[in-house]
Amino acid sequence: MRFLTYEGLREKGITYSKPHLWRLIKVGRFPAPVKGLAAENVWPETEIDSVIAERVAARDTVAA
Repeated sequence: MRFLTYEGLREKGITYSKPHLWRLIKVGRFPAPVKGLAAENVWPETEIDSVIAERVAARDTVAA
């Protein structure tokens, strides 16, 4: 399993500021990070890919 740091999220196109990202996590609209695996917070890449796929699917549903 691969993990992404905050910079890794940005490389995937998720360019939220850290404060906005934490607001999204707090209200359940973005996966919480896994703590304790690295010096900083990390997210499982599979979860981030799922978030991106859900957003694309929602966009395509609205556009149809």
